[in-house]
Amino acid sequence: MDKFLSCDWGTSFFRLRLIQFERLNVIAEEKNDRGIANTFRQWKDEGAVAEKRRAFFQAVISENIQILSKRLDLDLTGIPVIITGMISSSIGMIELPYKETPAAIDGSDLSIKKLVTEEGGHEFIIVSGIKTDRDVIRGEETKVVGCASFLPDTKSEKLLIFTGTHPKHVTIQNQHIVNIKTYMTGEFFSLLGNYSVLAASIKATKDFYKQANQESFEAGVKDSLNSNLLHSAFWVRTNDILRNIPAENNFYYLSGLLIGTELKGLLNYEFPVYLCGGVDLIPYYKLACETLGITVAMQIDADEALLKGQKQLYSMYIGGKL
Repeated sequence: MDKFLSCDWGTSFFRLRLIQFERLNVIAEEKNDRGIANTFRQWKDEGAVAEKRRAFFQAVISENIQILSKRLDLDLTGIPVIITGMISSSIGMIELPYKETPAAIDGSDLSIKKLVTEEGGHEFIIVSGIKTDRDVIRGEETKVVGCASFLPDTKSEKLLIFTGTHPKHVTIQNQHIVNIKTYMTGEFFSLLGNYSVLAASIKATKDFYKQANQESFEAGVKDSLNSNLLHSAFWVRTNDILRNIPAENNFYYLSGLLIGTELKGLLNYEFPVYLCGGVDLIPYYKLACETLGITVAMQIDADEALLKGQKQLYSMYIGGKL
């Protein structure tokens, strides 16, 4: 096999890519807003017939495969599809049980389901998530598998931080995931910035590297250390009305306040910290860690980790190790 289809199906987005197997080169990509939540709602709107649920979700994947096929003028029949994310959740195509921690970081004890489609002859390899008694991951487990090759082969503890709307802090010990903590950092930022009284005091920009914005971000991180977030969040408002801080700077102050609140529990953490994310959020977390004195051992590209993880899981699957 020299190609596979990588499907990353999140709550709010759908992404399908044709990947060259050995070097993991992206040949083509289709990304849209047909996330799991949207697809689930559509299925319910059409009657929520349980017997048709799998076929309904499968049709979304098949439609996007056809889009790639036409764009490339290439027959994609029979190419396997490795699917991670929310597809295996209670609102996905098929619900699979979570693997309980501890879970091996090589993915050897993950729950995997194979489905073979009639249309196109595709083999769907669906990967489930991991849980503790209080928290879960779906999608990040595959990125952990992809990150494993970057981590030192030691039994000592280390922490992987996955940036995103709901950042995940994954503790690894003895080559196993032993703990998971999810933070609602990104969602809180969206709610406060769009729907609260703070909305009028901030202005969204994409100019993180502007000195004034970075200084405001650092100020927010520092203010998170000795304050109650329910109180300090209102400082975004008073920054505006009392201190005449520009709304653009305030935007980064709020971001620093929330990311600082997420990370301040690591102030006395004695083990290596690894950041895994994209170019949109890694700089924020890197600067926040520097501001708090948290040493980052390595930054790992989340997209590379996902593809490496999918490749390894499929290789293990066809090799009979899953």
